[in-house]
Amino acid sequence: MTTLYIGSTEAFCGKSALALGIGLDAKDRGWKVGYMKPISVSANGQRESAIDEDASFASQALSLEESLSAIVPVTLSRADFERALEGQAPSDYQQVLVDSFQRVSQGKDLLVMEGGATLCEGYTIGLPPQVVVRLLSTKALIVVPHHNEALMTDYALFSQATLGQSLLGVVINRVPRYRMRFIEEVVRPFLQARGVRVYGVLPEEKLLQAVSVREIAERLDGEILCAEEAADELVENLMVGAMSVDSALSYFRRLPNKAVITGGDRPDIQLAALETSTKCIILTGNLRPSPIILSRAEEIGVPMILVKPDTLTTIETINSFFGRTRFHQAKKIARFRGLLGERLDLRELYADLGLS
Repeated sequence: MTTLYIGSTEAFCGKSALALGIGLDAKDRGWKVGYMKPISVSANGQRESAIDEDASFASQALSLEESLSAIVPVTLSRADFERALEGQAPSDYQQVLVDSFQRVSQGKDLLVMEGGATLCEGYTIGLPPQVVVRLLSTKALIVVPHHNEALMTDYALFSQATLGQSLLGVVINRVPRYRMRFIEEVVRPFLQARGVRVYGVLPEEKLLQAVSVREIAERLDGEILCAEEAADELVENLMVGAMSVDSALSYFRRLPNKAVITGGDRPDIQLAALETSTKCIILTGNLRPSPIILSRAEEIGVPMILVKPDTLTTIETINSFFGRTRFHQAKKIARFRGLLGERLDLRELYADLGLS
């Protein structure tokens, strides 16, 4: 049985997508694949009945038989952290992890282990990434997002210093397409000359950072007024409808698959948005649209979301989470798996893991 720990240098940079993508690819090759998330600090609900959304989704996608409590053995609430700080940890977390690992790994050819959001997560309870990989004798693959070349290479080298011989290598993710050649021809050789293997360089993809209409409505505490059957559509762009009606149509035609944010009292802007590639319209100020516009939106399948805050506040709220969303849609899975096939050296990775 082989174990691969997949971590990241920061949150929302593609770790969950990579873990699931590799798991699904390995399963397609005929291997028995397991999945585990050693620590969850973002689980929803009370500790006794907490649900980690990423782990729950991966369990369904991989058709796993193990319970979620075995797949995610350590779920930490705020109260758990406080008790740990007071020296009153409710259990021996390392032993809990080892016991669960032994159960989940039975009968598997490959166990994909999704690590924490950063290389710091878990220190408080004695389970940072370097302890987890040593405790379970696993190799690690770290996702490093593209920011700028200096910071990115620092993250990669820091991963090497932190994990040592346990580090297999890194995957550089979300690279703007105009920088792909530089990363491949300059950054990749630089890191590999210093002992950090780069298994893949993945380009930035709008679809993978998209947010569903339903997620937008939930985050804004908004009400979907119509076309709720289209609430799982993905929004790739945001546009604000605050211009004159004369320029609205040409403006909205610039970007596809968008959400348009506009005042509920702007029927002219709403109609213009409905004539272009719009996934939803967000109506601010708690002002309902006219029945005519609502009927048109229902007819063409564009949800209209009513929210209470004004336009500026709504924009600020959306910007705080847009592009930082979960990897729980079939379209995202399909596109990311396509990228892995094109840009990740899976054959080399499996060979280095000892899988034939």
